[in-house]
Amino acid sequence: VPALATEPQFAQCLRKRLEEEQLLDGRYRLQKVPGHRVALPVLEGKLSQLCLPQDIPCELIQIQDPVRSRAARRQTVHQKLRDELRQLLGESWSEELEHDVPHAWQRHGDLVLLSEDSFRATLWEKLGPALWKTVTLALGARRLARRGRVLPGGMRSPSVTLLLGQDGWVEHIDNGIRYTFDVTKCMFSPGNITEKLRVASLPCSGEVLVDLYAGIGYFTLPYLMHAGTTFAHACEWNSHAVEALRRNLVLNGVQDRCRIHHGDSRQLELRDVADRVNLGLIPSSEEGWPVACRVLKKDTGGVLHIHHNVETLPVAVLRQAKQESAEAAKQESAEAASTDGVVQHPVDNRGKEAAGARIRSEWQRWAEATATRIQELLAEVHGQPWHTNILHIEAVKSYAPHVHHLVLDLECRPALP
Repeated sequence: VPALATEPQFAQCLRKRLEEEQLLDGRYRLQKVPGHRVALPVLEGKLSQLCLPQDIPCELIQIQDPVRSRAARRQTVHQKLRDELRQLLGESWSEELEHDVPHAWQRHGDLVLLSEDSFRATLWEKLGPALWKTVTLALGARRLARRGRVLPGGMRSPSVTLLLGQDGWVEHIDNGIRYTFDVTKCMFSPGNITEKLRVASLPCSGEVLVDLYAGIGYFTLPYLMHAGTTFAHACEWNSHAVEALRRNLVLNGVQDRCRIHHGDSRQLELRDVADRVNLGLIPSSEEGWPVACRVLKKDTGGVLHIHHNVETLPVAVLRQAKQESAEAAKQESAEAASTDGVVQHPVDNRGKEAAGARIRSEWQRWAEATATRIQELLAEVHGQPWHTNILHIEAVKSYAPHVHHLVLDLECRPALP
């Protein structure tokens, strides 16, 4: 496989360039090669289009044993699964059934969790245990489960059916932290890994944390294990999540530095204890804001990490951005025509840039409104003026083009007399 070899510090920049030019071969991973370099695979059929960048030291080499990317390995497993199911069904195989064969799944140890749109056709059910055994073996697992829709209610309980195996308890490792939970009883969101890594890097040495929506310890454990938090109060009302949280604290050896409060966090009796409060509930953690203000240390205050799904107005934002971009293009065309008589139409990304800027301004407006409301609540709770300061706005992920899961880091301090 042809590849460009470069030094590690240039690898990501070169990768971005190859992706933009559609020259990167996604079937293979980036891998280390002799000389303390990193090799990026390129598409052999497009070598004629390859121009070695002058600003990045690199050379074209051949990789004899390329390592397949995760997506490519999954596609290979999908093909194997499809072939074995086709053999199992024989003449009953159809195009409808092929659409039901999953392309993606979650793996937790020896358990594979299928998505809810897998194997929906009625014929699958007639195969019974033979189907699930074939699927499990093809995916290299021992247990199999299928996800349904999240059950309504504040506990966010999953609707998961165990298809093969005795129980749903699994173990997952993130950033050196071991999480165990029952997939049929508890939610696990791998999409929040960036935020878990971020809080793990926060300087929390000597601090007391209150996690108002602890779950199985998604954020409680990174604070305790990596951020240097001295002690944590973990609040959770789902009994299945509490059981997993207890196990996870023991599993990671931090059970002596955490107290679990089982029940509705809105009824939490703690007061004046926290240097930092985590409000990791979406779409909104607003019901927990009064409690968060109450548990902050009244003399020194602290930091709130407020999760929220912020919705922008995409139609209005994009319309205005397009108008601004069109007006700028007209102005440039007029200027170009007046100078040399030739109207040029360069590629213009300002429409997208303007839309992005306006979306970020919506985030800022939400953050400012939240900071104002928190300031009012702090004054009500503590009976004296407080100051709030926006430290950071983190975009965790998007649920739609106009809905973003954000985290506001808000510093809260009592006003000096």
